[in-house]
Amino acid sequence: MWLEILVALVVVVMSVRFWYMYTSGHCTSTRSMVGKTVIITGGTAGIGKETARDLLRRGARVIIACRNMEKGRKVAGELQSHGDGRGEVVVRRLDTSNLSSVRTFAKEVLDTEKAIHVLINNAGTPGMGKRQVTADNLELTMATNHFGHFLLTNLLLGRLKESGPSRVINVSSVVHKFPSKSNLNDLGISNDYSPSKAYRTSKLCNVLFTRELADKMAGTGVTVNSLNPGIVRTEMFDAVSFNFRAFLFHILLVVASKTSIHLAVSEEVEGVTGRYFCDCKEAPMSDLAYQNDLATELWEASVKAVGLKKDEIHY
Repeated sequence: MWLEILVALVVVVMSVRFWYMYTSGHCTSTRSMVGKTVIITGGTAGIGKETARDLLRRGARVIIACRNMEKGRKVAGELQSHGDGRGEVVVRRLDTSNLSSVRTFAKEVLDTEKAIHVLINNAGTPGMGKRQVTADNLELTMATNHFGHFLLTNLLLGRLKESGPSRVINVSSVVHKFPSKSNLNDLGISNDYSPSKAYRTSKLCNVLFTRELADKMAGTGVTVNSLNPGIVRTEMFDAVSFNFRAFLFHILLVVASKTSIHLAVSEEVEGVTGRYFCDCKEAPMSDLAYQNDLATELWEASVKAVGLKKDEIHY
């Protein structure tokens, strides 16, 4: 009986591997990142960690921005020990839900880094059971997933422009296609709150922010793109043991990180900006995401929400 179960599990693993191999996109670039500095928010777990692992192997100086410094140092040690010694990992504290933390992080980076070649806005939260408001009076999911990254990117824009060609990558989701226009009139998610509504709205904001910033950065050497990592949780995970579930999830994470890596390193996307990608290929956005007026309105609302100052504007 146990032998049959083991064989069945092996078949499942191999099926997952081959299915993803043939249905998911691949980053085919072998480009070295030696001499390049990359910032990854939320780089201690999931897609962010796998992205950091790949870029480190390419020789990049990877700055992992995370809330938990103890966990960050542990992950950095793990990544460094499994690397080939070409890259470097730096850990800095950042809580994207806290605007003060964002400003402190940005100042530390600007004080220590002469160049920033890639900024990957990856950190995120799926939404909380009850509506929560941050110290900045922002809804927590929106603050973590959108407003914090909006402020961070603006604070680092000057250095990104000086380091050009450089890239800004915003990790969104296929769920950005679900919100209605009315959701953008309630960025505080104060009406009929639900975790899914907050998350979906934040992911639409990621795409609209990408498009507006791309327009503002035209001709500066800074490209801006968003992506859907394509990872989903399925009932398959609930049917197997915790250890095996973790193993399967790791396979999915490795595949899901490929589009982030592709946008960070590939020669194919040089000069490409304002686009949305999935499986390492350009993909269609939601109808709302193509509306320039909505992107501009969101930008203006975000400037006000984060209190962007005149000396923090670099566009």
